[in-house]
Amino acid sequence: MVKIGLIVCFSALLFIQVRSELTDDRENAQHPRLASSRDFEALDEELETRFWHDKAQSILADKLASHNKLNENRAKNVILFLGDGMSIHTIAATRAFMGDSNKQVFFEKFPYLGLSKTYAVDERTPDSASTATAYLTGVKANYGTIGVNAQVQRGDCVTNSSNHVHSIGQWAQEAGKWAGIVTTARVTHASPAGVYAHVAERNWEHDGEIVNSKCSPDINTDTARQLVEWPVGQELRVILGGGRSNFRDQSQHDEVGVAGLRTDGRDLIHDWQEIKKRQGSEGRYVWSLKGLKETDLSKTDYLLGLFDTSHLPYHGDRRRTHYEDAEPSLSDMTEAAIDLLSKNEEGYFLFVESGRIDMAHHATKARKALEDTQEFAAAVEKARKMTNDEDTLIVVTSDHSHTMSINGYPYRRQNILSLAPNLADDELPFTILSYANGPGFIDTYSSESGRIDLAHVDTTNEEFAFQATVPLSSETHGAEDVGVFASGPFEHLFTGNFEQSSIPAMMAYAANIGPFAKDKLNE
Repeated sequence: MVKIGLIVCFSALLFIQVRSELTDDRENAQHPRLASSRDFEALDEELETRFWHDKAQSILADKLASHNKLNENRAKNVILFLGDGMSIHTIAATRAFMGDSNKQVFFEKFPYLGLSKTYAVDERTPDSASTATAYLTGVKANYGTIGVNAQVQRGDCVTNSSNHVHSIGQWAQEAGKWAGIVTTARVTHASPAGVYAHVAERNWEHDGEIVNSKCSPDINTDTARQLVEWPVGQELRVILGGGRSNFRDQSQHDEVGVAGLRTDGRDLIHDWQEIKKRQGSEGRYVWSLKGLKETDLSKTDYLLGLFDTSHLPYHGDRRRTHYEDAEPSLSDMTEAAIDLLSKNEEGYFLFVESGRIDMAHHATKARKALEDTQEFAAAVEKARKMTNDEDTLIVVTSDHSHTMSINGYPYRRQNILSLAPNLADDELPFTILSYANGPGFIDTYSSESGRIDLAHVDTTNEEFAFQATVPLSSETHGAEDVGVFASGPFEHLFTGNFEQSSIPAMMAYAANIGPFAKDKLNE
């Protein structure tokens, strides 16, 4: 019995030792100790305890000051900035892209931050149409629909106007304020269309798309026509973005010789100009940066700027291809919009979208997404400097996330677009930024040999498609919450975790307009 007992005891000890070694191995794998980077030099102040305590004290003082004196002025002006597809990971990666993780993207300096839930009524992972309906009208909708409630299914050929939902842009107009839209996408694209349109299918940007859906363009009005002919779109004082081709017929050519997409023979740009003439208003149409700069905004009542046949170029590509001399940046358009809208003594609502962050992510071209996010932040900074936080509420958010993540164990201040310093189990390197799915799979995986060795690939090139786990021709959206940053009157409302459809309610309350004006809350 003693012998058996000793054997059992020894076996138990051996088991404990093996388990301990396995645990240690697992711990080492989970938290590897990597060789120090030769490129990394610690900032002297960060080595001192006092530095971190002083930093924390400064942040605490700022928070206490903001809580002690809440800004409950009525917002004369409201500006909603929308980074399409700008996930929390995108913002964090942009900090690193700016040079260091301790940097702040401008709007991260805003005093209040919340998280919004982005799901659509019928889909956990939403699109830019259903989310635009939520953050602009206060009503959640079905995937792919704009400006209608969830009784409307995507692609319905016949919809009842009783199912239309109205945006904060309309509420502003009804209160005597002016309204405008700015985007780097087509002005008829899903996000900006949420300000003025009501459609069962986000792709109905021109009449030909309605016909392609086997629906009638006589019963359904495309978003380009709604922008020009329907009351809310017709009264937008500023419309700046891309998408000229949706406004002209296939038989017509634009200023650079590109044919339109419409099939009804219409030239809606000409129609817009004629409508302004009949109104006795000074309406100015421009199609280039030169035209925008030459426009005397002090003498302009309405401004329509369509600077590309489709979407505007990625911001980084503007510099690389010298398009910066031909087409305006998001900051250029934002500045022009605020200059014009500020003429109204009653105030304004302005929607500003960086639409191509999303498109770069769909292509798994992370550099372009980060470049556009950086320019988006610059436009926010421009707006905040041009306005007063005593009477202008600025809200910055995203419609949905993407599947990009920051992984591996990169060194502090290592180029976020480079390879992680640790190798994978297959002894091959991997990128710090990667996607759960998308076209990057094809560029980084071989069906014959498996993962491609990226050691000699320039992953910082703007055209490099980052690694993706699952092959898809277009990377998908993500379903997690997105950030909401606020500065100005009633900024303190934008805290906690809330429905995306609450955003226009809080903005409207701050401005005392629409169904969420103070005197209507208890009706």
